[in-house]
Amino acid sequence: MIDRWRILRALQSSWSQRTSTKWTAANPALGQCSVTALVLQDQFGGRLLKTQVHDAWHFYNEIDGEVYDFTAQQFPQPLTYHHELATRAEALADTSLEQYRHLRDAFGKNWRECQSTTLVE
Repeated sequence: MIDRWRILRALQSSWSQRTSTKWTAANPALGQCSVTALVLQDQFGGRLLKTQVHDAWHFYNEIDGEVYDFTAQQFPQPLTYHHELATRAEALADTSLEQYRHLRDAFGKNWRECQSTTLVE
């Protein structure tokens, strides 16, 4: 089982305008769905999923049979999920290799740091 809170903490420390041109300090998850889903699949395995949100696809993960959407907070209303299977090519088409590589490296560093610290809840 993965530690949802440590992952979110590492992601929040990793997201930036270099990982999504839509990023803002007020909404750091904005535009991060595809790149985040790809990096989490690299780190934890599982499947990529997608659901239609307005006129675009929203990407997220299924890991060990459990659904994880670490970028859902970018939306003002809760999503209705359809859990359609997605491919890496589809998710990559929604981002850039530069943004992917930057998040992969930043998340790797921040994930290692989160693993070595004790979280206070």
